[in-house]
Amino acid sequence: MTNRTPRHRTVVLGAGLAGAHLAARLGPDALLIGEEPHPPYNRVLLTDVLAGRYGPEVIALPRPARGNHLRARVVRLDLADRVLLCEDGARVPYGTLVLATGAGPVLPPLRGLFAPGARDLPGAVHAFRTMADCLALSAAARPGTRAVVVGGGLLGVCAARALADRGAQVVLAQQGERLMERQLDPDASDLVRAHLTALGVEVHTECRVRGVRQRDGAVRTVELADGFALDTDLTVLACGVRPRTGLARAAGLTVRRGVVVDDRLRTSAPHVYAVGDCAEHAGLTHCLAAPALDQADALAAALTSPKTARPYSGTRSLTRLTLPHGEHPLDLAAFGDPETRPDDDVVRLSDATRSTYRKVVVRDDRLVGGVLLGELAAVGALARAWESDEPLPGDGPLLHLLTHDGGI
Repeated sequence: MTNRTPRHRTVVLGAGLAGAHLAARLGPDALLIGEEPHPPYNRVLLTDVLAGRYGPEVIALPRPARGNHLRARVVRLDLADRVLLCEDGARVPYGTLVLATGAGPVLPPLRGLFAPGARDLPGAVHAFRTMADCLALSAAARPGTRAVVVGGGLLGVCAARALADRGAQVVLAQQGERLMERQLDPDASDLVRAHLTALGVEVHTECRVRGVRQRDGAVRTVELADGFALDTDLTVLACGVRPRTGLARAAGLTVRRGVVVDDRLRTSAPHVYAVGDCAEHAGLTHCLAAPALDQADALAAALTSPKTARPYSGTRSLTRLTLPHGEHPLDLAAFGDPETRPDDDVVRLSDATRSTYRKVVVRDDRLVGGVLLGELAAVGALARAWESDEPLPGDGPLLHLLTHDGGI
């Protein structure tokens, strides 16, 4: 086997948002390796491509310089010799290695989904994680297509909304009590459900999918635990994501849910770092864009200016989502934990006539969570208060932010 490239000072394995951003920050000495057939892109905007609002080229990230992007599938990390081994037999040496392998979709153990020994999804079933997934869904979803989305978290809500925008007849099946349980309290979740219903999405909560039935190699029926069966032309599995840690685990790195890193984003092996969805920092795997970018920035500073770089201390991220509906889209922002404790101070404002809902949770004079739906004039200032983790000045300014109707 021969080396495919000269030894780069830094090799970034994974061309998602974190990896591409880090490689761009590091410049010509970094080699970016990705296995997807498409150029690097902003995964956050895949929903807009599926909905038909953007073309794939719109969400493309800046291309690395010629010779600084390698499309290959790495199958083994040789930490002793500091070499990556590729599926085609090539070897890629490195000085410093950064794992940015991201996260993959969680595929639920549905009866009938996989034939014995099969690893690929059957026909008419899609995950929703990559550009290839998105383009396949776009090609399959036409006006009148019967679609079942399994999973009512953020990803499932986005997929259902995008398919409805394309004219599909969408059923959303959520096993939990409400939509977007991790981000929303019950009142906010009810508003999201009402908005999806207005878009024509049929929403079922506390609804467990038990299995699927295939015909001619494609799934045509989704079976629910209560015995009800849904006919379908298209099934989307939106059941969350899991950090991709297989290479790291096989190489002997410390892995729990993600690849464990310290405040310098170092793994348990010398010269090896991890950022983004695959990394576990302080016991957390965020699998969100903001922490991935923050980690990439922190590591870029550590590698280029080690004497002045600050350690990564975590990201207090905010989830933003817009559900379009004609001239009256529903904007949503959520941060922290919207669930309350007995001693928390809670400010809640609701206006049913305008479909607005605003709730913030204050604990020990600090903002610990919030949900805002509708007109989101307060998001900017509240986000700054959340990110700073500084004591709040008092109820008056907070109430002003929540009731202000100006622009964001």
